Amino acid sequence: MSVVIGVLVHVRHQDVFRQGASTTTGATLRWAVHREPEEAGDRLRELVAAPGVDGLLLGPRAHEALHDQLPAELAVAVVRPGALELALAVARMRADHPEHRRASIDTFDQHVLQEVATTLGVRHSALPHPPGQPVEEVIAHHRQALHHGGVVITPLREVAEALRAEAPVVEVELLAASVRSALQDLALRARTARAEEHRFAVGVFQVRDGADVEGARDGLREVLLQDPQLAGAWVEDRGTRGVLVFAHQALLQRATADWQVVPALHKAGGSMDVRIAAGFGLGASVRAGIALADRAAVRAEAEPYSCGFVIQDSGVIIGPIGGNGRRAEFSYRDHGAEVERLAHEVGLSPATLSRLESVERELHGRAVTPSELATLLGITDPSGRRLIRKLSTAELVTAEGSAQPTRRGRPTRLYRLRLGNALSPPDPTCD
Repeated sequence: MSVVIGVLVHVRHQDVFRQGASTTTGATLRWAVHREPEEAGDRLRELVAAPGVDGLLLGPRAHEALHDQLPAELAVAVVRPGALELALAVARMRADHPEHRRASIDTFDQHVLQEVATTLGVRHSALPHPPGQPVEEVIAHHRQALHHGGVVITPLREVAEALRAEAPVVEVELLAASVRSALQDLALRARTARAEEHRFAVGVFQVRDGADVEGARDGLREVLLQDPQLAGAWVEDRGTRGVLVFAHQALLQRATADWQVVPALHKAGGSMDVRIAAGFGLGASVRAGIALADRAAVRAEAEPYSCGFVIQDSGVIIGPIGGNGRRAEFSYRDHGAEVERLAHEVGLSPATLSRLESVERELHGRAVTPSELATLLGITDPSGRRLIRKLSTAELVTAEGSAQPTRRGRPTRLYRLRLGNALSPPDPTCD
């Protein structure tokens, strides 16, 4: 399955990006090159406006200029210098400036700095340089650090040019290998997302009560047929009180706002004064989808009000989903003992772990601050910070640099959730 990746890169990095992408297969690349930050926005809009784009690969300059404008629905990867680039820069520092044992370094994540600088025996001061931070502040940081002497190590051309007359400077060069790795990971995520969207999905709607159940079923079918969000779905009767809906997963997800609301429940229930149970099944075949949808509908019928549930063949259960826009709760009950065990180890409830996994799926690999995670979960900021600490201890999140919401505020760490693998059922073919 080939995917389309838009590549937005500064002209300075164009050659290394093309070199890194030269061996990539299974992805069609659309290139957009910019020179100035204000040009990057125009190039991004051109890429996103083109039909069929599945993901965006950005250079560090483009991401700095546009990180608040990136479409949430697209998989995104940012190519930044990593441990290998820093190690090579430190080696150049050792070779070109052997008299210096101290370095002032910007842009790299703290764990990369510790890994490289400590291993190579270089004393250093560090500035993470979160997106949006003015270059002038980075230069000021280096000047303050240089009071103790040393070498500036930076991937930022403006910083290097500004300080070259004041101190030894080593510019970090981006490697084609880093571009290749980020592009391959992005293409894999984009292919996975496209495959997920085209999986088969089934919706089962059942009238639960009322004096004229069959008449209510007919009214429910008309509500579904008139719903513009379901225009591409197949709708048919199922017995005297049920209606079946067949569609691709992406269509039903859009119609339910990513499994958060089922408008048909509110419309049908309000006009006919009956309770309705909705079940959605996501399986590898029609038979599997119907079976899962039936199980989900049974779960919905156990609730005292009209609602819906989703059951995936991976074991994920989402629900109850209301008809009035109330955010759904998420459950992993089919994983049973595994979730209970992991929840006990982490010190969280199984329901909290399940909601976290749902948020992870919604983020599509995007890193978040503790405050943003708290907002997504509907908890306070201090609770979000405590939650991050627990997840970090259990290695269920990884630090991914930092962000600075305001210029004068302190940088806030970014974290990427890693619950998916921990909650996946074990492979029975593996020992």
